[in-house]
Amino acid sequence: MRISSLRKLSVYFLALTLGLGIVSTLQAQQTATASALPVIHVDHGPNSPEAQRKHYLVLVSLDGFRWDYPTKFGAPHLLALGKQGAWAPNGMIPSYPSLTFPNHFTIVTGLYPEHHGLVANNFFDETKQARYDLSDPQAVTDGSWYTGTPLWSLAESQGMRTACLFWPGSEAKIAGFLPTYYLRYDYKIDPAARIDQVIAWLRLPAEDRPHFITLYFSSPDHEGHQFGPDAPQTRAAVARVDGLVGKLKAALDATGLPIDLVVVSDHGMAKVEGGWITLDQLADLTGFESAGPLLYGKTEEDRVRVYNQLKKASGAFVVYRRKDVPAGLNYNQNPREGDPVVIATGPYAIRAHGPAAGTPDQAPNAGMHGFDSHKLPEMKASFFAAGPDIVPGKTVAPFENVNLYPFFAHMLGLTSPKTDGDLNVLSGILHDNDNSDTK
Repeated sequence: MRISSLRKLSVYFLALTLGLGIVSTLQAQQTATASALPVIHVDHGPNSPEAQRKHYLVLVSLDGFRWDYPTKFGAPHLLALGKQGAWAPNGMIPSYPSLTFPNHFTIVTGLYPEHHGLVANNFFDETKQARYDLSDPQAVTDGSWYTGTPLWSLAESQGMRTACLFWPGSEAKIAGFLPTYYLRYDYKIDPAARIDQVIAWLRLPAEDRPHFITLYFSSPDHEGHQFGPDAPQTRAAVARVDGLVGKLKAALDATGLPIDLVVVSDHGMAKVEGGWITLDQLADLTGFESAGPLLYGKTEEDRVRVYNQLKKASGAFVVYRRKDVPAGLNYNQNPREGDPVVIATGPYAIRAHGPAAGTPDQAPNAGMHGFDSHKLPEMKASFFAAGPDIVPGKTVAPFENVNLYPFFAHMLGLTSPKTDGDLNVLSGILHDNDNSDTK
């Protein structure tokens, strides 16, 4: 009887042990599955000993997060980040045009769009006789479309490993490098899983751990387009991404690593006025290539003709020959910009052509961007930064986003090439450059 009981007890404990083992294995598998994103690994070797001694920089983009959303809608985590470190309460100035791909690439190259090549989200290249389209995988992964040295390429070339969880240009080999870790863009990847992946990278052994990491969220740009910048849906999106920033900050702090967290946006958002302004209804565009509102005349005669037809056609835009575009826009040197160049005077939806015959037309989005931020302050972007390299309690006046690149390179201890930016613009919020006790 006692032997039988002992056998039963032994069997029970064996089953319990096996059961716990199975549960532990399942939990581990579930955890791995939850954080296992389709990361592409490019072997650049380990971090150099010098790189391992450097701080970490996590750069977060909140697409379309207008500069005034934190005070307009409330964003407690971002405002707390700004008070803990530094922020631009009156916004950051995007490069023209205030579009997603041009400005994201400006942020990581320090070059104006006409210098790094992404002059719009979609454009035509007369030399290549080809189109760049942000939704075309073949184009976005082709490094020949891009100029400049992205921050990840700069770091990799100097022995520092990097990771990009989405960023325009990060899927192409540019200036000789891809990031050590990167993903193909997939908007369906859960925002929380993106944060988990960033933390997983920071838990790698020191020799493999990326020191520069990008993280991208598509909100509140999506909601701002669909519903407009003043809509309750946009307010809700602001609250969601602000919560994600709070979650990320807590997770970064828990690593115990010396991490600078910088949160930016690429541009703002404005409420669209009126319907479509279609250029081929105002001028004869025969013989022209086009991409959105960009016009590419094949002959000088065609360019002159269309310029003359458009220059007094509407108060919703002004038209320039490319060489005459005002210098302040930094948009008069690259053939990809087209010729003539049409610049909206307000929040107006401009296109070269409507849909093909027989295809239903759709009204413009409720919200749009791409406009000159000097004319439409709604285009201004956001900037927040906190970490071991940032002086707490600082504010900065509006500054052009080309100045972020030398600022980032300095924090990472990288030797930066000459760009359109200047470290002096933001040096006052860096600990090793701060010479005052006031903002």
